[in-house]
Amino acid sequence: MSESVRLDKWLWAARFFKTRALAKKAIEGGKVDYDGSRVKTSKHVELGALIKVPQGWEIFEVEVISLSDQRRGAPEARQLYAETPDSLQRRQREAEARRLTNEVMQHPLKRPDKKQRRDIQRFQRHQGE
Repeated sequence: MSESVRLDKWLWAARFFKTRALAKKAIEGGKVDYDGSRVKTSKHVELGALIKVPQGWEIFEVEVISLSDQRRGAPEARQLYAETPDSLQRRQREAEARRLTNEVMQHPLKRPDKKQRRDIQRFQRHQGE
């Protein structure tokens, strides 16, 4: 444990990103919010801060409850933060919506053959006109 930890190091230690370089890229790209605003990679994390972090399809909103600049196992990393109840509910709703959407979509049993591909291409060309 240390008294001050850079945001990129904390995100890496909390296992939101596999490398510090990926954490840095996300922060610089404006994907990570720290207390509702964009910050630099070198921002020092404070206890009680709210951080929004994208993870694939989901966005985690977490409160910092502990500081660490060392990456450890996942159970220990989860002790560095607490996900907000709103974030948890939102993620569950969105996951359910994605699941239902995937169930409704009909996937073809096989790939289209040559004739079917030509028909699809002909259809797409005529839609653009």
